[in-house]
Amino acid sequence: MIENNPTLPGLSPVASKDLVVRFDGGELSSDAGVLALREIEARLGVADRLAGCLNDPRSADRVIHSFAEIIRFRLLMIAAGYEDGNDATSLRHDPIFKMALDQLPETGRTPCSQSTISRLENLPDVRALLSMGRSMVDLYCASFRQVPGCITLDIDDTFDTVHGGQQLRLFNAHYDEYGFQPIVVFDGDGRFVASVLRPAKRPKGVEIRAFLRRLLRAIRANWPRTSILLRADSHYCCPEVLDWCRANHVDFVFGVAPTTTLRAHVKTLEVSTKARFDAAPDGGKLRRYKEFHDGAASWSRVERIVARVEAGPEGTDSRFVVTNLEGSAARTIYDDIYCRRGQAENHIKSWKTHLAADRTSCSSATANQFRLFLHAGAYWLMWSLRALAPKRSTWRVAQLDTLRLKLIKIAARVIEMKTRIKIHLPSAAPCRDILSFILGRLPRLVT
Repeated sequence: MIENNPTLPGLSPVASKDLVVRFDGGELSSDAGVLALREIEARLGVADRLAGCLNDPRSADRVIHSFAEIIRFRLLMIAAGYEDGNDATSLRHDPIFKMALDQLPETGRTPCSQSTISRLENLPDVRALLSMGRSMVDLYCASFRQVPGCITLDIDDTFDTVHGGQQLRLFNAHYDEYGFQPIVVFDGDGRFVASVLRPAKRPKGVEIRAFLRRLLRAIRANWPRTSILLRADSHYCCPEVLDWCRANHVDFVFGVAPTTTLRAHVKTLEVSTKARFDAAPDGGKLRRYKEFHDGAASWSRVERIVARVEAGPEGTDSRFVVTNLEGSAARTIYDDIYCRRGQAENHIKSWKTHLAADRTSCSSATANQFRLFLHAGAYWLMWSLRALAPKRSTWRVAQLDTLRLKLIKIAARVIEMKTRIKIHLPSAAPCRDILSFILGRLPRLVT
């Protein structure tokens, strides 16, 4: 306790009564919901999976904090909104974080410091990072209650601005910034699958093919009979990728950049669609669809192309996708399958905005890749927290920062007694019922 604790100045009286405010409340925390994340992490085993990929070079008789404990502390910090490793300096004395790491709130050992976290972030080499990537895929596969018959993987890249001399940084003229452009993969339900750090440039077909080969090898090591559908924009519609998907029996729906040859197939449809819209302009935009077989000069064969032609007040707009799916109508391929990949952009936005996955400020590329895995682990904690909410409630579609504000940022008074620990939460906590519901469903969380 701090003995020299003066009253906070500058506070106006309330109802003619003076306010006396001091930082002398004792063992208090503003993150009581971290205890729920602790239970989720224990069932997912994210920290243990990542720590198991590292070789510990430290002397065993001098180790105070295990790698799993350090990683667990970092994951909980990120999920609670403390993305900077420097925050460990103060949070290591927080009673809730101490309990989340299986330490007593008052008499227990304090968690690791910022310098320990920094040393760990710079420890993994390429071999360890490849092993971590496979462990994240294993975590994804373990999140299903039973082996699925088919899965949909959304592949996209996102720009990550950097402001230093980090390895792999590159100037991107489109964004007018230096940065990275990691490839990120989510499934159709928002589960995190994989991420790889790379320079800020459009990926080539050879690079994408190598990435997909490693990813699908790891998935099929768990599910050899599960069919896989890949969805991506035109960046990933490369001849190397198309040929690899067909050779490995992988379904795909990729966007295709409009060309003169493709537009020639829908020229008549564009004219007729525009005429229909002009005849009834008050009915909103008009969409029509067409499918045909064609291929770019670099492709090894012609493919099924689905075109969507839309007419509106601004004129006509035509988009194209290529697929090897059979038996589905053109409207179904475009609207019900391809367009749903847009949800992956929301998942990436949540990962970056709400969990600060773009905090890749380390000097080495390996350390920044490790940070991507740490923020991916934090995403798994928050995604699982949301998945435990009632199915037909707004909590199932809540943003991650909303979940943090209402379910993690809860004030608590912690009292360590001889035989138990008492935690007093605010009586007026607005989300007490949903937090009780989620904790009651923890045994149902698939591990």
